[in-house]
Amino acid sequence: MSDPAFPLPRLDGRRVAVTGATGHLGTNLVPMLCAAGARVRCVLHENAQVPLPEGVESARGDVREPETLRRAFEGAELVFHLAARISITGPQGGLVDAINVQGAQNVAEAAVAAGARRLVHVSSVHAFDHGDPAQPLTESAPRPTPRHPAYDRSKAAGEAAVRAVAARGGLEVVVANPTGIVGPGDPAPSRMGQVLLDLYHRRLPALTPGGFDWVDVRDVSGALLALSTHGRDGEGYLLGGGWTSLVDLARAAESVTGVRAPRMAVPAWLCSATAPLVATVQGWLKQEPLYTSEALHAVFKGSRNVSQAKARADFGYQPRPLADTLRDAYADFDRRGKLRGRPPKALTHG
Repeated sequence: MSDPAFPLPRLDGRRVAVTGATGHLGTNLVPMLCAAGARVRCVLHENAQVPLPEGVESARGDVREPETLRRAFEGAELVFHLAARISITGPQGGLVDAINVQGAQNVAEAAVAAGARRLVHVSSVHAFDHGDPAQPLTESAPRPTPRHPAYDRSKAAGEAAVRAVAARGGLEVVVANPTGIVGPGDPAPSRMGQVLLDLYHRRLPALTPGGFDWVDVRDVSGALLALSTHGRDGEGYLLGGGWTSLVDLARAAESVTGVRAPRMAVPAWLCSATAPLVATVQGWLKQEPLYTSEALHAVFKGSRNVSQAKARADFGYQPRPLADTLRDAYADFDRRGKLRGRPPKALTHG
């Protein structure tokens, strides 16, 4: 798996704590931190099952339980907060805010109590009101309003909570706002990882219109490492890769795997009209919804021009092409036995 194309700092001997270490982003960031010379402690929920790299410490912690965080962060001078609750199904009975807002505040307060110098807080591009999708989205964009999905509002509120703790003194905070993360090292898999697998196994009968800004998980991980030393205190950074339609994403996947992508696209009006029914029926069946009104909000109304200017200027951010990301994602799925039948087309030539 290739490193980012931009320079990465060294963290030789520095004690680092990471929440969300066993998710898609965390399983890419932790080895990168180890390679940079950091002494890493992963803060794990009690049911986490992902193996950790050799030499990495672990500590039990839950962002909803402040005392566990204070113990887990003890001795760390740098904290990476990755843990979050992603939702396309509303507030989930308060769980989204409990983790994304109160949990973020708990992390910041525990970092202060542990004497950490800096917190790198991972938020999301969803923490902004994208406004007109054709207009550039920058870090100065307005924040979501009550008409936005619960997840979007929670990410903005989580940022505000972390900044409020930092404003009381004793902690530097840098915020990362990645777009749609895809790529290798996806253990669960993530929602987009499952989409890639569904395309390969022909489980998607049709595609929806719209698209999103997709970014390689390794480039986001490298950016987080860079922000630990080069990010300006109190600043936020959009981390995108480039907007691609869902149709073009599926065809790019086809070019890697040789598996024909769906040729039928459901009209936007039909997707919107049927989303509540689809979510209800799949909820009864205890299944993850194929799409919801909130998911459609992201792909229909997300910005097609997410600025990378600030990250490029401050630490040389340079994301890789989506084609490389998809090739490496499918190669990783193949190595892990997630692909049935013939290997991806791209893996048969090299």
